[in-house]
Amino acid sequence: MNRNNAFSRRQFVAGAVTAAAGSALLSRVTSKAEQLALADVPTNSATSSDAGKHTDQRYRRVITPNGSTLPWKIVGGVKIYHLIAQEVPNHEFAPGLVANCWGFNGQVHGPTIEAVEGDHVRIYVTNKLPASTAVHWHGIFLPNGMDGVSGLTQKPIEPGDTFKYEFTLQQHGTHMYHSHHDEMTQMALGLMGLFVIHPKEPKDPQPDRDFAFMLSEWKIVPGTARPDPNEMTDFNIFTLNAKVFPATAPLVAKLGERVRLRFSNLSAMDHHPMHLHGVRFKVTETDGGQIPESAQQVETTLLVHVGSTRTIDFVAHAPGDWALHCHMTHHTMNQMGHQSPNLIGVDKTGFDKKLRAFIPGYMTMGEAGMGGMGQMGMPAPKNSIPMVGGSGPFDYIAMGGMFTVLKVREGITNYEDPGWYQHPAGTVADVASDDDIKRDGIQIPPDPDKTAALRSGGNDPWCGDPPPKARLLANNPNLL
Repeated sequence: MNRNNAFSRRQFVAGAVTAAAGSALLSRVTSKAEQLALADVPTNSATSSDAGKHTDQRYRRVITPNGSTLPWKIVGGVKIYHLIAQEVPNHEFAPGLVANCWGFNGQVHGPTIEAVEGDHVRIYVTNKLPASTAVHWHGIFLPNGMDGVSGLTQKPIEPGDTFKYEFTLQQHGTHMYHSHHDEMTQMALGLMGLFVIHPKEPKDPQPDRDFAFMLSEWKIVPGTARPDPNEMTDFNIFTLNAKVFPATAPLVAKLGERVRLRFSNLSAMDHHPMHLHGVRFKVTETDGGQIPESAQQVETTLLVHVGSTRTIDFVAHAPGDWALHCHMTHHTMNQMGHQSPNLIGVDKTGFDKKLRAFIPGYMTMGEAGMGGMGQMGMPAPKNSIPMVGGSGPFDYIAMGGMFTVLKVREGITNYEDPGWYQHPAGTVADVASDDDIKRDGIQIPPDPDKTAALRSGGNDPWCGDPPPKARLLANNPNLL
């Protein structure tokens, strides 16, 4: 350890206070970043005469919803950044759920690093954690000694020390940075961020809106205050930029604009099939580089593997509020849905009444699904949030976790949240009228017994003719 930078309890407390203040200011910083993103010139300005040698003004600034971009300056033609690894107390995943995490510069996840292919960058990393760390620049070409693998390519960054990483960016695309020291613990606590590199020569057409997401997963037991880094299978919080719905910020675009979405996945164990409603998109980049146009696939769902990045481009051609979410259904739920018994189809007749004699107000839930649980307002364990949901324009939205909304509007003059979409008359699904049902000859069974009678096969589990028996079974009746 560098004795001149020895880590002390006083420094730790000061760092924790700084982190808390940073978290409190995050929403205001994000709002400011959204306003600045409307301009072609990024807010980071050069501090020397070398400014004209850098071409950042040719790019739309990348927006990290619920996050921020790391400030930089230029010294002697080199782009200078500073990351501070520190504890982030009371990070809010959504109202009602906070946890003591680790991050960079007072936020979870760390701020997005944005640069241009060909830039020579110098990144200082100060360790204010109670443990050693190191930073790996995931997917980026650089000298081996700058790769950031503790013990293999460098010494650990001891508490209180500041390390310097320096390299020239030889590629463009969406990349990441994260701890590469005791990764199971440090990444599970949030020590990661995005690293976006624009091409040296702009590729046309440029996006009008450029959003970046870090996908991650956590285990936070209700009532506890810190993520569990030892979890390997049962994760119960799935986040977009360290937020879950309803705290995820919406994406706002003007009708007809070109939109780019960058997805990075540093989840511990899970891939994420990200599905966007209302559009089809082209998969234009991986963490390995640009995909030739002739090989770009047209999709509506994109699988983002653990440790990889994917970039999609599309035109916002249809106005409305379009869902964006992981299509693994358990990844659009929150912690209160875990470890619940399966009560689907249970007949609770009389049970609740009898149990209320012992537990006043008791009510069995889940016998018809979990969609209504979030809006019932029932008491929940300390530091926990409902399994699903947030308020929507028509009713409660029965999704949580990795869920947000792309809001496409015509004629907007800024990118503030425009509120819920106002649908033109006659364009919203609603209860069918008796006249419509009669006109189209729709037969509605009057009761569940008749509905059951419509099913073919009686007690036969097969629908229609059962398949022929395999020869093994036909020749061995004792196995039937």
